Amino acid sequence: MSSTTRPSGAETAQRADRPLTEDPAAGPVPEAPGASPEAPGGVPKARGLGPGPEGGPRKQRDPFFDNAKYFAILLVVAGHSLANLLNVPLAKGLYLFVYMFHMPLFIVITGYFSRNWTFAGGKARKLITNVGVPYVVFEFAYSLYDWLAGRNELEISLLNPYYLTWFLCALFMWRLSTPVWQQIRWPLAVAVGFALLSYMSDLGGTFDIHRVLGLLPFYVLGLTLKPHHFELLKRPVARPIGAVVLAAGLGGAYLVMDRMARNWIYWKHAHFEMGVGNFTGTLMRLAMFVCATVLVAAFLTQIPRRRHWFTGLGAATLYAYLLHGFVTRLLEFTGWWDSAWMHTVPGVVIVLGGALAVGTALCTRPVVRSMSWALEPRMTWIFTPLRRPGRRMR
Repeated sequence: MSSTTRPSGAETAQRADRPLTEDPAAGPVPEAPGASPEAPGGVPKARGLGPGPEGGPRKQRDPFFDNAKYFAILLVVAGHSLANLLNVPLAKGLYLFVYMFHMPLFIVITGYFSRNWTFAGGKARKLITNVGVPYVVFEFAYSLYDWLAGRNELEISLLNPYYLTWFLCALFMWRLSTPVWQQIRWPLAVAVGFALLSYMSDLGGTFDIHRVLGLLPFYVLGLTLKPHHFELLKRPVARPIGAVVLAAGLGGAYLVMDRMARNWIYWKHAHFEMGVGNFTGTLMRLAMFVCATVLVAAFLTQIPRRRHWFTGLGAATLYAYLLHGFVTRLLEFTGWWDSAWMHTVPGVVIVLGGALAVGTALCTRPVVRSMSWALEPRMTWIFTPLRRPGRRMR
């Protein structure tokens, strides 16, 4: 956990777990009624071939990425549920496996759809309304929720992200840095260098900065990827290879689950907090970067290429990310996670099934329509025309 008293994101094994989304995988992309024609990642929201801005056909949305985001958000919801059942070996191994790559997966996809992000064309305004505003709204909402449920004090701090909201804070900063990474010669190497250096000292808990910098390489990796890289993962021969890699990763998770400190997978602790020196910690971080990247690639080989009943749900994963925490927290507040039947193998299976159902339901259109005011607010009234420097008088 961060050096703060507030729960934060992935630390649910030690504290109550909490949720996730802007599409955690591609900026705000929910297809809410009246939403802008372009998703935050720059991906057209239209499903068909309606007229584009120039009067020509609009590009069709690639179902592969929506499918990937849908399955990724299911991993997130399942992981947050498993965090409460870690005394069961089945849950403990699955939890470690999922946490090794589920956020890197979202972040890589987010970076890929941020390749064309600039401060022009109203994208900066979307960053404010679809990332900044939801961050503020859900910081307040979750803090009030905890307080009303029995916490001793009401603590609201926009500088100290609460649980799942750390991702919105990180995404805001990553997006702002995009033009920088697009103009330097070796962006990924530089990002990895920054990430490794960030773990060598205590940067404090403000904005969950260790995690922002530590996961930055995955965002920059996404920025550097091209469509043909994903085409390689879509090839038929890649699917069995990916399945073998995932199986090996799952097996490896069970082998190390009692030997590896769980705090490594939260990407937010400096080396001294982990009880290791900078040399050992740097080697461990490099190994985790490699393992996470390989597992992300392997997972993507298993994603369906065509449209299915769940494809449209992948455009609203931000909703599931930010809202499912209210469900997992409610189960904690009411004592449900202490039920003996849950802490059994059949109980873990039932909880996983419930998590998949909740994750799916929170991506549906009724939820999008009822919650778009908070996640995709129309706030044109707060903006002014772009201010440009005036000409200097001679």
